[in-house]
Amino acid sequence: MNDDVRNIVLGLIATAVSGGFGWFSRTYLWRRALRRKQAFFGLPAGADCLFVVNRQMGGKDSSLHRNDAFALLEISALIKDCGANIQIVTHDTARQGFGDRAEFCVGGPVSNARTTAHLASMLPGITVNTDSEQHEDRGAIQVGGESYRWRKGLEEFVVLARLAGGEGGRPVFLLSGQTAVSNQAAARYLSRHHARLARTYGADSFCLVLKVVNSDAYGPDVTELVADVTRPARTPAAAAV
Repeated sequence: MNDDVRNIVLGLIATAVSGGFGWFSRTYLWRRALRRKQAFFGLPAGADCLFVVNRQMGGKDSSLHRNDAFALLEISALIKDCGANIQIVTHDTARQGFGDRAEFCVGGPVSNARTTAHLASMLPGITVNTDSEQHEDRGAIQVGGESYRWRKGLEEFVVLARLAGGEGGRPVFLLSGQTAVSNQAAARYLSRHHARLARTYGADSFCLVLKVVNSDAYGPDVTELVADVTRPARTPAAAAV
C-alpha cells in the first residue's frame, strides 16, 4: 500500500469514527433531554395523561373558545413528544383525584370547575374575582398582597402552576387565565420554556404569574413573567394576612 492509498484509507476511517461519535453524541443528548422532559411533565413513554378543557365564557356548556383549542394543540405536541397518551375530558365530568396521571387543566374558575377545586385545595392563597358585572376588579387575580387586574386587549394575566402531589406523584399543570388568549399564552410559555423551568424547579411545585402584553396587536406571543408567587399562593389567604 503506497502513501496515497494509506492516507485515503486513514481519512475514511477518521471520517467514519468522527461521524459515528457525532451521531452517538447527538443521540445521547437527545435522549437525555427527552428523559428530562418526561420527568418534568410526569409523562414516561406510554403513560396516560388528562387534559381538562373548560367551556367558553358566555357560551354553551359544550362550547370551547378557539384560543383554548389552540392551547390544547400546544400542549398536545408536548405530550406527543414524550410518547404519552392523552385523554380529553370536560371540566364538569373530570370527577377524579390527582396524582395517578399527569394533568393539564386549562381555564380560570369562571369557565372551569376543576380549576376552582385545584385553587381551593392546592393554591389557597390565590383568589380570583368571578363577578359577572363589569367593573375594574372583574377577573382580577389576587395573591401575595398584589392584585393583577385585567385590562382588555392591553394586559391579561394568567397563573401557570406545576402542582406536585397526590397519591401517584404525577403533577398537575394549571393554566388559569383571565381570558382564552392568556390561557393559550401560558401553554405557549410552557412549551417554549419547560427546559428552563425544569432546571429551576426540578420536580418541585411552582406557581407563576404571567402577563400577556397588548393581545389585540400581538395575540398570545408577547408574554412576560411577572412574579414567582409559589410561597404566597400555597399559604391560605387568611394566614397570610
